[in-house]
Order: sequence, then C-alpha cells, then structure tokens
Amino acid sequence: MKARTMDRFGTFAECLLTGVWIALAALPLVTLPAAFAAGARHLNRHLAHETSGWREFTADLRAAVRRGWLVGLAGWAALALLLADIAFVRAGLPGGAFVGAVGVVALFVLVVTGLRAAANWGPGASWRTLLTEAVRRTLRDPAGSLVIVCGFAVVVASAWFALPLAAPALGMVAAAALAVERRGTAV
Repeated sequence: MKARTMDRFGTFAECLLTGVWIALAALPLVTLPAAFAAGARHLNRHLAHETSGWREFTADLRAAVRRGWLVGLAGWAALALLLADIAFVRAGLPGGAFVGAVGVVALFVLVVTGLRAAANWGPGASWRTLLTEAVRRTLRDPAGSLVIVCGFAVVVASAWFALPLAAPALGMVAAAALAVERRGTAV
C-alpha cells in the first residue's frame, strides 16, 4: 500500500514538473503544441518506467517544433478570429449571441483537438494526420473532451488563485489528455 501511494505521488510530482517544462518551452507562444507533445511523451515514458528527463524532453521538443510551430501559429490565428467574433457580438449585431456561442464552442473543440493530437505525437509523426484523427476522437468522445476542458478549468482556477500555480497545472492538462487518449485505445 505504501509503495503504491508513493508511486502515485511521484506521478503527481512528475506532472507538476512537466507543467513547468511545458510553460518554459511554450514561452515563444507558437511552440505551445510542440511543448504539450513533448510533455505528453515525457509523462508517457515516466509511466512506462523508461528513461525520462530534461534531455529526452528537449529532444522531443526540438523534433516536435519542426512542424509544430505551424500548428501553434494556426492556433493563435484561430484565437484572433474568435476575438474578432467577440468584438462583433459586443457591437450588437443581430444574431451576435448565437455566433459568439458557436465561436466559443469552436475554440474549445480546436483546443481539445490540439491537445489530443499532441498527446499522440511521436518523432516523425505528421501533425496533419494527428490533427485529422484527433478531430474524430474529439467529436466521438465528448466525455473525454470534457475531461480535457476540465483540466483547463484547473489551470484557470490555479492562475486565478496564484498566477505561478498555472505553470505546474499545465502538466495536469497534459496528463488529462494523455489519460483520455490511453482510455480511448484501451476501450
């Protein structure tokens, strides 16, 4: 019992450390998908009791950034479109509330899809293929998608409580995405 508890605590601590690594790697902003991909691979290796440390994380990050920065750029473009959408809603255009709600739901779908793709990333994987498959899983598994959205709620609540807590909480989002994807393959 005691060894099992310590193993679970070690996994929790590894998630927190991974969150800090993700936050540091995502500072250029367009590297956010690559940082989550490297973080998910790190956690996957840790859970498999394989060598997993800073060197492996940075090697995965370098590999993921090669094409992942384009995914990050597209994500920020989507966010800019959502902010424009919100500006139109606030302007009082007819049907603006409906368009705003659709925009927010679309943003959640895009974010969850990106995280699901990042959780399945591996060296040499095509981001386009990962994203295409992740869209299907996002729409077919609403419960899993909700788990990932709730992970983001933890990050927001942590940031609201104390901004520095948001960085380690990012590891919880990576762990949630990894768990949802593992659950999907186990079923």
